[in-house]
Amino acid sequence: MKLSRIAAYAWALVLAVALSLTGAGVAAAATQAAGSHYVALGDSYSSGVGAGSYDSSSGSCKRSTKAYPALWAAAHSPASFDFTACSGARTGDVTASQLGPLSSTTDLVSITIGGNDAGFSDVMTNCVLYSESTCLSKVASARAYADSTLPGLLDSVYSAISSKAPNAHVVVIGYPHFYKIGGNCVSGLSDRSRSAINGAADELNSVTAKRAADHGFSFADVVPAFTGHEICSGSPWLNSVVWTNIGESYHPTAAGQSGGYLPTFTNAA
Repeated sequence: MKLSRIAAYAWALVLAVALSLTGAGVAAAATQAAGSHYVALGDSYSSGVGAGSYDSSSGSCKRSTKAYPALWAAAHSPASFDFTACSGARTGDVTASQLGPLSSTTDLVSITIGGNDAGFSDVMTNCVLYSESTCLSKVASARAYADSTLPGLLDSVYSAISSKAPNAHVVVIGYPHFYKIGGNCVSGLSDRSRSAINGAADELNSVTAKRAADHGFSFADVVPAFTGHEICSGSPWLNSVVWTNIGESYHPTAAGQSGGYLPTFTNAA
């Protein structure tokens, strides 16, 4: 018995919906990604410091083939991929030297930035080497900077990105908690210091998320992905102090990039 035209149309509609929810939908998403022009900006959390496998041509920027931008590009084969994130970058470094590849054809941008401006490297150095009171004082200073000065610096970076890449979907990614409180660390910082450092990360993420939203950007929070994988957990995705390569300390490992940052970015891209 032949289907009526209405029934045939209804069946076709159901089939289209079903395909969009299964493999055909995945294929369409892959095709869209393959046509994208992706630029990865930011600091060491985007360049991949701590993950190893650095591209020798990137020099001191230490761009890793195991960093989430490189992993995303390898999985999605975008039409173009420019990786300008650099270890140690502050907001001014992004605007001064990382925005060259952006254009009106850029349709996807990722960035982590702000941690170096707020002095997190100095915070961790003081917390590791000196007293709890010194640590807490440095954390307080970083939080104050994040509240008072960082918003304007982020506005400058985000405005510059929008100006050069007006059609881009911009994903601003935050920073994880460093420590599992009450975890398995038997030495090192006090839990009071560890809690303060985690709180400072929350403050930095909150400020960054607000500025990103005001510019129409997406904010991707990595704290949930890293929960259970902080330092002092049974399966950390962050380096603690790396005495043989101190610059890799307190940065995501390769597992942190692939298991934490990559899916967080992919879900927001």
